Amino acid sequence: MAMASLVFLIEIPVSGKIYQYTDSQGVLHLTNVPGKSSARSKTRKSSPRPSVKVPEGAVYECSPQEVIKLIDILSLSEGVDPILVRAVARAESGFNPKAVSPKGAIGVMQLMPETAARFNVSDIFHPEQNIRGGIRYLKYLTGLFPDDVKLAVAAYNAGEGRVINSRTIPPIEETVNYVDRVLQYYNRYKYNTVTRPIKRFIDSSGHLHLTNM
Repeated sequence: MAMASLVFLIEIPVSGKIYQYTDSQGVLHLTNVPGKSSARSKTRKSSPRPSVKVPEGAVYECSPQEVIKLIDILSLSEGVDPILVRAVARAESGFNPKAVSPKGAIGVMQLMPETAARFNVSDIFHPEQNIRGGIRYLKYLTGLFPDDVKLAVAAYNAGEGRVINSRTIPPIEETVNYVDRVLQYYNRYKYNTVTRPIKRFIDSSGHLHLTNM
């Protein structure tokens, strides 16, 4: 399903539903005022969490650019650094919502089924739900290790139990390389002048808007 044909309703506590649209100049806007979007809203029924083996029709189409846009929007709504989420998603799946690892990790954020259930993800293959679940896990980990983002990233890969016990990056080659890769992506995105963060503002009518300009 093309994201251009879907209006994402992002729940923000003080503002209610957020509507997304792209104007004639290609600029992304989000607002809490309905009727701005030219796209039609599409109702999605919740479905039970699928097994690790990809069931027919369970995977949603979503380009890397659309995944990145979703990451920025959802990260803002959850209060997490979108650049960190981008870096983790790039390292985990290359922004691929269809990714399934040999260990059973699924989707853009490579969630294990147990982690998905822990963070209230009902459809692990749906890009929005998968990304939000991964963001909430990252938010939990950065709160658990507030003084060192490297430990939060290591915990995302190796599990928080190992990092809590050692209070350092576990001496696991995969995890050490993973942390290095995520930080490389993070610095690349952070200093890429083409990348524009999502900003919010309230207009003179009191309506909330978010834009990447």
